[in-house]
Amino acid sequence: MNARQHELLGQGDLRFRADPDWLQLPADVNFVEAIGVAVDSQDRVFIFNRGDPPIIVVSPAGQFVDAWGDGEFQRPHGVTVVDDTLFLTDDIGHAVHQYSLDGERLRSIGPAGTPAETGVVGFDHRQITAGGPPYNLPTNVAVDAGGEIFVSDGYGNSRIHRFAANGELLRSWGGPGSGRGEFLVPHGVAVDRDGRVFVADRENNRVQIFDGDGEWLTEWTDVVRPCDFAILDDLVYIAELGNQNGLFPWQSRPATPTGGRVSIYNLDGQLLSRWGGGLDARRVDGFYACHDIAVDATGNVYVGEVAITAATNAGEPTAGLPTLRKFDRVAS
Repeated sequence: MNARQHELLGQGDLRFRADPDWLQLPADVNFVEAIGVAVDSQDRVFIFNRGDPPIIVVSPAGQFVDAWGDGEFQRPHGVTVVDDTLFLTDDIGHAVHQYSLDGERLRSIGPAGTPAETGVVGFDHRQITAGGPPYNLPTNVAVDAGGEIFVSDGYGNSRIHRFAANGELLRSWGGPGSGRGEFLVPHGVAVDRDGRVFVADRENNRVQIFDGDGEWLTEWTDVVRPCDFAILDDLVYIAELGNQNGLFPWQSRPATPTGGRVSIYNLDGQLLSRWGGGLDARRVDGFYACHDIAVDATGNVYVGEVAITAATNAGEPTAGLPTLRKFDRVAS
């Protein structure tokens, strides 16, 4: 074991130790990358995999439990566990589906399969000219305490959609831009105990916070391309993609890039702990392309990375790149 694996990561009372060898999968499971990660009430970890099978379930110790979903998704993107069901976002499939934990599709939220007419071609959000109905390349889902569903939509629509618990579309807000209530790739969404809606406004390098009706409340700007959240015990865990990797074809790395990182805030926006940000993704404290984050009941953090897709698109070698990390919470 590398001596760096013993290093404590983070600051203050929120310290962690990397657990790089925790995941144990059978050889016949085609695990490509953990595009999404979520945890159920038993602390089982659900991996949304860009391989077959697309859903892989493991125990908190990383032991294989189950796998399912072959042929169900065009391209996996986001996963959220709510009341021991899964909300799964299929970006190219322009769909959000709810499943039981053992793989039964329960329903679709909103229309599925036909992209909204927003003017976008492919994933080029610069071409969005109109805010349409759901969906055009949706990304993630959050559910509030009353069962209402919020969808970030996403790569091709720059909007947030709010659905009633029964799946009826109630309202949408947003549009392309950098002003208040506008988005450039609203990539992640979460809801806190007060019903505030957090949006990872990725290409604007900020988190925007709204009430449930879409009224702008505030924003946090000390983030670099935030991708998604986990909110637990009044803490906001943010997976930041950084600006070293995972760039669109028209983007270039800045002269002094920031690597992927994890940041933890309180609900008032005070930064409490952070690690990552370096440029060596093969270190236990480094990331290639943070994409999703989950936290279990004991405070352990799981980070899914879009490392294989991002590195392949950039023409960089993928060997040895991490795609699912576990960081064990260290008691203070």
